[in-house]
Amino acid sequence: MPEMSRVISSWWRHETLPPPPPPFIYLVGSYRCDRDNTFPHSGCPVVLRVNVHLYDCDKTSFPNLALLKLSAHHKKKGDRVVWNQPLFGGDVNYSSRVFSWSDNPPIGDYKMGGWIDSPCGLPDEIEHTCPDYKGMDYSVGFLSRGCIRSCSFCIVPAKEGWIRQHAQPDEFVRHRQAVFLDNNWLASPTWEHDYEWLKGNSIKCDFNQGLDARLVDRQIAERLSRLRWIRFIRFACDSQTTIPPVSRAVQSLRHSGYSGEIFIYCLVRKGQVGEAQDRVEFLRSINCDPFAQPFMDAKGRKDDESRRFARWVNHKAIFKTVKWEDYH
Repeated sequence: MPEMSRVISSWWRHETLPPPPPPFIYLVGSYRCDRDNTFPHSGCPVVLRVNVHLYDCDKTSFPNLALLKLSAHHKKKGDRVVWNQPLFGGDVNYSSRVFSWSDNPPIGDYKMGGWIDSPCGLPDEIEHTCPDYKGMDYSVGFLSRGCIRSCSFCIVPAKEGWIRQHAQPDEFVRHRQAVFLDNNWLASPTWEHDYEWLKGNSIKCDFNQGLDARLVDRQIAERLSRLRWIRFIRFACDSQTTIPPVSRAVQSLRHSGYSGEIFIYCLVRKGQVGEAQDRVEFLRSINCDPFAQPFMDAKGRKDDESRRFARWVNHKAIFKTVKWEDYH
């Protein structure tokens, strides 16, 4: 039987695939084969490729890491992967979400996962696969998982446990820019090794969950100042008790020669806008960029005053020209 480079797909048209090494036949979709797993009436062994649908429930501008890894895993197997097309109806369907308030997947047979819905995460074979970066100009991943803190508003300790190494940077960094999702990288037992690799390879970094200011002394500040940053260094100032360590970390960075922006998350709890304002005004006084985050419950709800305060802080044209007391 001659080589087949075109086979019938399940989408009512021809799917062009690379010519298979004879005597195999590659098929996309679901097909009936003979009992000995050969193509009917041909005697040729069949290598079955499936159609895979990936659905991101969060619908944010930031990619879902679990789905990126699933995409890479299936493409390595030769499967066809399609994103966010609920009418696609793949042979295998995956959905994932990071936030509890995100939408559920479309009606259908979906394997639901993600940080909220999957207690076990991905199998190791997939978890440590380099993500599918098609269309992206930066890498993304975790160097460590877990945290040493037990913040009352945070689910990380219950979900991930104590801090530990998760991956070597060369496992997933494929660009000159990388966004790291670590919850407390400076507490990782291998952060110094990671630092040397990032510095040695001139990787522009962003630890987008923020670094722990309480761990930043003069020596660590000098190291951070030697790294390349995509835009800024991030910290968090979520209570009055974090003001002194944030102040020391900022002073140490400035003293070490870091002249870039310092971005600081500020949690805004319901009924505590006055306390949040004190933190925001302190950060303004030391030339840092505060970003207010109203506390959200499991359904994604924020109270109106916290929402209004966050809009005042985060809209920089307003924040720099209008006092909170005059903002309506």
